[in-house]
Amino acid sequence: MKFIDQTIIQVIAGNGGNGCVNFRREKYIPKGGPDGGDGGDGGNIWIEANRHLNTLIDLKFKKNFQAQHGQNGSGKKCSGKKGKDIKIYVPQGTKIINYQTREKISDLIHHKQKILIAQGGWHGLGNARFKSSTNRTPTQYTLGQKGETREIQLELMLIADVGTLGMPNVGKSTLVSNISGAKTKIASYPFTTLNPILGCVTNNNKKFIIADIPGIIQGASYGCGLGIHFLKHLTRCKLLLHIVDLVPQNNYHPKDNIKIVLNELKKYSLELYKKPRWLVFNKTDLLSQQEIDQIIYEIQLNFKIPNQYYLISSLDKNSMKKLCFDISQYLEK
Repeated sequence: MKFIDQTIIQVIAGNGGNGCVNFRREKYIPKGGPDGGDGGDGGNIWIEANRHLNTLIDLKFKKNFQAQHGQNGSGKKCSGKKGKDIKIYVPQGTKIINYQTREKISDLIHHKQKILIAQGGWHGLGNARFKSSTNRTPTQYTLGQKGETREIQLELMLIADVGTLGMPNVGKSTLVSNISGAKTKIASYPFTTLNPILGCVTNNNKKFIIADIPGIIQGASYGCGLGIHFLKHLTRCKLLLHIVDLVPQNNYHPKDNIKIVLNELKKYSLELYKKPRWLVFNKTDLLSQQEIDQIIYEIQLNFKIPNQYYLISSLDKNSMKKLCFDISQYLEK
């Protein structure tokens, strides 16, 4: 299924039905009273979050949603039928924005959380409503009100506790696949991950959600590559894992890769840049301990990194278990 995380739709609520003007005409009752009924309310439009969805693709091709109009009133004080409501389902984490004013309307982050996005028109009143001691034969009635019309932007921001960050081919997808069982694509060429992928990690009966996004390259903040487009999916994360490949690639030292990612992250969002971030050095099985120590020493000379960092390898399951355990402890606190 294609991953779509942004779309614009138009919602049109139903109009209210008009009130009716009618007088009774019965045998032996020469002057029947007014009995015009009220109209029905117009249908509303709701938007509801559903945890079983993970893309906005269904709303990419259907742009207009029109709720049913309320029926007009009729004689014998019969009210018109209310218009049917429409419910639009979106993934959890969908932000709703007024397209014209750019005002944030709502943020649906819980399953079955819903919002009334377009109110149906109020029903009109029939002439029976206007009967009084001084007005025995009223001909007044009111028209139903028009339903609301809105153009809204839906923007999906995935809900995850932990997000991965790093250059292409540093092992983000391998890590997420190994600890969560998520079906990520793994290959030896760049940008094997084209869309964000979520995985659920279980550790000592505790669970957390981890997100894998495409790698970030130099110039990403100016539109190069894919990662910058999906960085918004990390904004809800409580912790970021900055994955660093210890093996130099394309004449780039690991410290250069760290600098590139941090620069692009800072240009994109200071809020995201200031989030808690752990350095995770990957592919330790390809280097000797002396080489690893030397690389980390050079990195520490260039960056203010904590003394506690993580060394992992896809061949060393214990290193990944330790990382998952510490993540669970951090999230619990």
